[in-house]
Amino acid sequence: MLFPSETFLFVFLPFVLAVYYIFLRKTKEAKNIFLLAASLLFYAWGEPVYVFLMIGTILLNWGYGIAVHHFEKKKGIARAVLTLMVFTNVGILAWFKYSVFVMLQVNRFLHTEFPIPEVALPIGISFFTFQAMSYVFDVYRKKGEVQYNPLRVGLYISLFPQLIAGPIVRYETIAAQIEYRLENWDDFSKGVTRFCIGLGKKVLIANNMAVVADAAFGLIIAGEFQASVMMAWLGAISYSLQIFFDFSGYSDMAIGLGEMFGFHFEENFRYPYIAKSVSEFWRRWHISLQTWFRDYVYFPLGGSRVSAVRLVFNLFVVWVLTGIWHGANWTFLAWGLMYFVLLTIEKFTGLSNNKHWWGHLYTLLFVIIGWVIFRSDGMGNAFTYIKAMFGIGAKGMIDSAVYAYLRQNVVYYSAALIGCFPIFAKMESRWKDRKIWQIGYTFCLLLIFLVSVSFIMNQAYNPFIYFNF
Repeated sequence: MLFPSETFLFVFLPFVLAVYYIFLRKTKEAKNIFLLAASLLFYAWGEPVYVFLMIGTILLNWGYGIAVHHFEKKKGIARAVLTLMVFTNVGILAWFKYSVFVMLQVNRFLHTEFPIPEVALPIGISFFTFQAMSYVFDVYRKKGEVQYNPLRVGLYISLFPQLIAGPIVRYETIAAQIEYRLENWDDFSKGVTRFCIGLGKKVLIANNMAVVADAAFGLIIAGEFQASVMMAWLGAISYSLQIFFDFSGYSDMAIGLGEMFGFHFEENFRYPYIAKSVSEFWRRWHISLQTWFRDYVYFPLGGSRVSAVRLVFNLFVVWVLTGIWHGANWTFLAWGLMYFVLLTIEKFTGLSNNKHWWGHLYTLLFVIIGWVIFRSDGMGNAFTYIKAMFGIGAKGMIDSAVYAYLRQNVVYYSAALIGCFPIFAKMESRWKDRKIWQIGYTFCLLLIFLVSVSFIMNQAYNPFIYFNF
């Protein structure tokens, strides 16, 4: 079940809110049990078989958490349990996400004919696996209390607002909220506002950018790019906007839904395209993933307080894992290694804290090239597309398709470019107490919601990038 769908907007969400606030107003434990049941139903709607994998993950890591806590004074045994937990979770993730890819590569390079396993990818497995591991890590580090009640662990891992597309919520962030959160009208209204903004980002901007991006990346035929240089750039920029508004839109909806039920998740995006260095970009993009790798991989390896050689190694490990986390394809590994090289250079040259205007240009250039690699089906197509962006193999400088796509989508491109900057956030902080602003803001939110719903009901193009993760 997806947030921008009629079933979610007009059946599932109204039902869950009604039961939660009308029939379960005074019982926190009953609310938690109901939310857990609703979350499992939400997941089972699209993954009826893999909901049992979800339940198994919950019970497995609930047990690991108890074991780690039980042996907290016997560090050797606790570390052994923690190691087993990592291998178990990563092993499950690897089987479902990478087994097909690995066997294909084995047959390709060794010229063998081993059977390829038929494994379907469970939606959101990368997200809920990392959350499950976070629970055990935080119990081990005494950053959160152990839960002897498996239902509370289940609620943390499966909570439907952030289940399939994040943000990755670490256990220490909401451990207390599971038991002691306080719902109020102010949070609920903020949540509705945030959800409407995210819905508009996804349905009105990301989906329309996807039309252009998919058309452009589909122009590689027989190893050649069959369009102009400007079409290549338009496609790359369109995909850069699509993935940002798709993912940040889902994060906004998740954060908004969380607020409706009294949960407060951390921000996942902070205007990443205004960054003036690649390092700053990653401080603003998919923040929950980067902080997860920072706290559970980078810091345990020694972080930056190590020798230069060890620092390079630590960065290498983090960015190889970041690339692999996104999918089973050489393109994701190459994308991660590209950022490893760029971030290593910035670390040793001081560019990581660059404040000059030209830093914005080179950062955007590499980010866009990175998204081309990320989006491409294989490295061959990625190289062909990037070469076309710089005039190698392209069919001229500009063609009629570029003008047509720009004319058809001028409103969406304008909204996307404005949305990349904190313009409205600054306007709201300055004018939020003015009546005219409040009326205008409310009208715009209602308009965004109604137009988004009309697109959904008319079955407009609605791809979901993070199904693959």
